[in-house]
Amino acid sequence: MKKQISIILALFLLLSAPVFAADHDIVDIAVGNEDFSILVAALQEAGLVEALQGEGPFTVFAPTNAAFEDLLDALNITAGDLLAHPQLSEVLLYHVVSGTVMSTDLMDNMTATTLSGEEITVDLSDGVKINSSNVTTADIEADNGVIHVIDTVLVPSSFVLSPEPEEAMEESPAVPGTVVDIALSSEDFSILVAALQQADLVGALQGEGPFTVFAPTNAAFEELLAALNISASDLLNQPDLAKVLLYHVVPANVMSTDLSNGMMAATLNGEEITVDLSDGVKINNSQVIAADIVAGNGVVHVIDEVMVPQNFVYQSMEENTEMPQTGSISLTPYFLMGILSLAGAGLVKKRYNR
Repeated sequence: MKKQISIILALFLLLSAPVFAADHDIVDIAVGNEDFSILVAALQEAGLVEALQGEGPFTVFAPTNAAFEDLLDALNITAGDLLAHPQLSEVLLYHVVSGTVMSTDLMDNMTATTLSGEEITVDLSDGVKINSSNVTTADIEADNGVIHVIDTVLVPSSFVLSPEPEEAMEESPAVPGTVVDIALSSEDFSILVAALQQADLVGALQGEGPFTVFAPTNAAFEELLAALNISASDLLNQPDLAKVLLYHVVPANVMSTDLSNGMMAATLNGEEITVDLSDGVKINNSQVIAADIVAGNGVVHVIDEVMVPQNFVYQSMEENTEMPQTGSISLTPYFLMGILSLAGAGLVKKRYNR
């Protein structure tokens, strides 16, 4: 927690400078400004420095040291206590949006999903606010995005703030849910959840991981069922159901920022999937519609089409019924690291939050 806070502070210091040359990444800018020393320490503690030095682009709403100090006073804790908090990463990622979002792109009541999986809201009724925090300096450009300085630390709703940190440490620390918990939290994944239960994969995906899950929505499953002219129960009763589900899981923590066109990765099914960035972000032929929903044991990216591996054999009473396959062959394993860039250059509201 302490290291993370320091990182955050460093980022804030960089933002406070009146002029920044856009020849440094976001972390370089933060490190170069003393008013962001707590932010920088926090980023370091949370292990997020390398991520924010990636290609991006990222938009960072950077709290100053004064903003952190206000939070510490309100909680009656030290910077060290905050840096040691198990949910420090969630707080930091709640300040980052995928894409380059300049002040001219903002609109009143605009919402955007952060890298923590929760949303922030823009308020232009009295100056510029992100949630209840005022933007004090805007549009500090970096090589991999932009920084806006804010005067209050943004705290996600999932974060448990305790005024008595010593007692809180005695209790079981709150941790992010698993990739399964994320699926369970949204009604739009009810078919996926039913399939995981039927295939007896829930326990496996609640394990340590890390896992990257490309999660098809109910609409994606319904399109497949319509194409096959079968019911959901017909699909769930397939002997090879687990092969389809495991084809959507990569055994690594893959964020959107690590993706490159043509990248390939081996899934738990044993077959490989391919990344296509030529028109948005696609995994095989499926479009990624929401990215980087962070869990305690990995990350979930939402897709609009069920991916069917080549080793899946659909068993049907109808001889002419064939399962459309979206698998790809002759691919080499590769970690899919990051889809944070899916949000593009604007703030995009996403429905799939933690």
